[in-house]
Amino acid sequence: MKKTSTRLADGRELIYYDLADDTVRDAVDRRPLDATVTTSEIRRDELLGDSVAIASHRQGRTYHPPADECPLCPSEGDRLSEIPDSSYDVVVFENRFPSLAGDSGRCEVVCFTSDHNASFASLSERQARLVLDAWTDRTSELSHLPSVEQVFCFENRGAEIGVTLQHPHGQIYAYPFTTPRTALMLRQVAAHKEATGGDNLFDAVVERERAGERVVLEGEHWVAFVPYAAHWPYEVHLYPRRRVPDLLGLDEAARAEFPRVYLELLRRFDRIFGENEPPTPYIAAWHQAPFGPLDDFDGVTRDDFALHLELFTIRRTSGKLKFLAGSESGMNVFINDVPPERAAERLREVASS
Repeated sequence: MKKTSTRLADGRELIYYDLADDTVRDAVDRRPLDATVTTSEIRRDELLGDSVAIASHRQGRTYHPPADECPLCPSEGDRLSEIPDSSYDVVVFENRFPSLAGDSGRCEVVCFTSDHNASFASLSERQARLVLDAWTDRTSELSHLPSVEQVFCFENRGAEIGVTLQHPHGQIYAYPFTTPRTALMLRQVAAHKEATGGDNLFDAVVERERAGERVVLEGEHWVAFVPYAAHWPYEVHLYPRRRVPDLLGLDEAARAEFPRVYLELLRRFDRIFGENEPPTPYIAAWHQAPFGPLDDFDGVTRDDFALHLELFTIRRTSGKLKFLAGSESGMNVFINDVPPERAAERLREVASS
């Protein structure tokens, strides 16, 4: 992997990740852009104890542009985009309309390929490995920013999810706090550790699932399963079989196997509802240990956390979506219409060709 860092016309950082070591990246951003101005602010909810990002400048972000005006495609002739060069393998840049900025963290866009009509599932294993390497590199770099406590790499896919740019891409949020969902996990890990005299909750969960009926697929270094208490109709958790706290902890064997396992999983997701259905909308979310202090979690360390990816779709059956209505949105109590055992069975049935 070759990494080349440059600056866009408004001062934002852009980084090319290339498969070939001899690739030269010297294209200049020719757009007449003013310096980026953001108004991101973190406010704490005193009743719930969580935080909300206020980012009013995002109202003006690009919204469903036509394909020939996509800002994530390479620049070509007089059509200038966020990527100055005429081609790329993988590219990462600071979001022009970030939810988090400055002392409130940082937001980045990850473009998986220059092909506008592709998807992550259609990438080659070599290209998917390059994305993994980019995620890992950005996790490392962002973790050293003084305002950052947690790094979150994720992909939103599909208009039903709320995606406004159809080019295959994901995002990275670097939060200035430990997120509520991670805090919940850490509290459960702490309680289990105390109750069992030191056993690890993540290890127990993975061991139980590997012995059960909800495993979707398994390799030498990774295992994917539908969790016992899945919140979403089709939800899969992907774990490295050797527990590590973050992407940086993966060894070369796990990195080498990841593209095959993950691409197979995504391709199965696209087959859940039948060959003639539109692509399955999904969210793919990497959960990593916070880099900030863990003093609030009763003796839990970063090494007690287990890196994993959670993949789920909001489609519950053909042509129907799972809406977060009263119980889910009002009380955060999910109601799942699809038994996890049936979801796992279906995902095993639709092995990609």
